[in-house]
Amino acid sequence: MHPILIKNARIVNEGTITEGDVLILNDVIAEIASTISAKTGDTKIIDADGHYLIPGMIDDQVHFREPGLTHKATIETESRAAVAGGITSFIEMPNTVPQATTIELLEDKFAIAKQTSWANYSFMFGGTNNNIDEILKVDPKKVAGLKLFLGSSTGNMLVDDPKTIEEIFSKTKLLISTHCEDEATIKKNMAAAIEKYGEDIPISEHPKIRSAEACYISSSKAIELAKKTGARLHVFHLSTEKETHLFKNKLPLHKKKITAEVCVHHLWFTDEDYAEKGTHIKWNPAVKSEADREGLWKALNDDRIDIIATDHAPHTLEEKSNVYTKAPSGGPLVQHAIEALFEMHRRGRISVEKIVQKTAHNPAILFEIENRGFIKEGYKADLVLINPNAPWTVTKENIAYKCGWSPFEGTTFTSRITHTFVNGVLAYENGKMVTRTHGERLTFAR
Repeated sequence: MHPILIKNARIVNEGTITEGDVLILNDVIAEIASTISAKTGDTKIIDADGHYLIPGMIDDQVHFREPGLTHKATIETESRAAVAGGITSFIEMPNTVPQATTIELLEDKFAIAKQTSWANYSFMFGGTNNNIDEILKVDPKKVAGLKLFLGSSTGNMLVDDPKTIEEIFSKTKLLISTHCEDEATIKKNMAAAIEKYGEDIPISEHPKIRSAEACYISSSKAIELAKKTGARLHVFHLSTEKETHLFKNKLPLHKKKITAEVCVHHLWFTDEDYAEKGTHIKWNPAVKSEADREGLWKALNDDRIDIIATDHAPHTLEEKSNVYTKAPSGGPLVQHAIEALFEMHRRGRISVEKIVQKTAHNPAILFEIENRGFIKEGYKADLVLINPNAPWTVTKENIAYKCGWSPFEGTTFTSRITHTFVNGVLAYENGKMVTRTHGERLTFAR
């Protein structure tokens, strides 16, 4: 690999923005300084021209649909889209077909990623009501963590036996990530909606069916159990203002035992957008009110919420275009998450430093990922250059997802990713994939 020298960048790292140069040798950041001269004639020089240089996003929650659901997406197609969107590492969920609920099936997914992933990767092991023995076999140094669906699951992955849940919380050494929605509350609300509307339920009922109360009941129970057992709990995709008060900001992240995540779509959309977007913004948990979105922003900025993720979960346009009761929940987001966050920065919602903290630094700290997530000498060169003044519009022609659509279609972003480096390799440049990268399996300092 030829050395790469990035000149004249606005380097965003650990709460500061400094102007300078970064030298990449092989797969690592070799030097950071106010000015660096090329040391060899074969050095590739990239003039950043004052653009932001940030560590690549580590997305702690994606669904790349492989194996078994590859008509929607594959690890190759979605990791490629992720790299185009400045996401250089991802953690994928276990609810594929078959579900990753045994060590053997989990390693099958790692084998696929080793051959096809453009980005660095890890996978969550899936918990069920009856696989505690398999859970206890998982090596915390080699796997991102354990995913428990405490509501809204496919197949047999709904974990709803209280004794099993407590046993898992008590015995596992893995970081436990949870989807928290109370199934009994949702079923009650759904029955009431069907009685009122029949099968033609308006999409606007979605945040009432999958209500704020359903989220709060489940999240509060999980937190209570984590406190009781001492388990390491990470609650995925908060969607309500009420839930944010369950979390604290009194400790530095590396000392927290209970942490939280928010996703880009819950920061961008509200229930007013259902009228235009319909089932294309049907997610679980549901996009809720403006007051909920405001509460999420407040908790994110005051550090009660620790991470921003995507919950990238593509379905085909045909599937998403069904009536409410048949349209699946989820949507594609990895290609546009960072640029959406920079648009929110432009609107005064969040600082660039905070974006980097929540998308790169904190995932690395929270999951104890080795040598990634920061712009530091000796760290892996997973880097992204962003031009903050290069407006562009999301159209079908520039969407990289296999499913071919985006909830952001028609949206104009002011900022644009110009370069993405994965392990020191320039993978994406000015709208094109330029080098076929091969992501590495993430390792954990646990």
